[in-house]
Amino acid sequence: MRISDLIAEYIIKVVAEENGSALLSRSELAERFRCVPSQINYVLTTRFTPEHGYTVESRRGGGGYIRVSRVQMTRDRLIMHVVNTIGSQLDAASAAAFLSNMRQAEVISDEEYRLLAAALSDQALAAAADKNIRDMLRASILKRCLLQLT
Repeated sequence: MRISDLIAEYIIKVVAEENGSALLSRSELAERFRCVPSQINYVLTTRFTPEHGYTVESRRGGGGYIRVSRVQMTRDRLIMHVVNTIGSQLDAASAAAFLSNMRQAEVISDEEYRLLAAALSDQALAAAADKNIRDMLRASILKRCLLQLT
């Protein structure tokens, strides 16, 4: 298992034990996993994003901390959170993360997950050869579909 996987697993465990929100020290995490603090930053910016259902607050300096919180919301609020987070463009990997998180949170069913994943895939959007246009279409399609679920 890679170091980034171990760090992410540990943070997820701590957040769960602390009822959805944990206050962590970047330097203590780096010391615990014998890595540089930038490795902790990498894990936070790639694994603990709104797409994955997390918020991260950070304060640097001597008394610096990182607060990692699992977003706990009602179904409609989570859908609106996703809609507002998407922006004007959405790449395939981010779309997959949003869908996976919503499936895990039981916001969408397995069938809705499969249908949305197919509709948002690069294969479905292949007619729009330009990547920017595909990403704009993907964002628009996902937003419209999610708004129909509220």
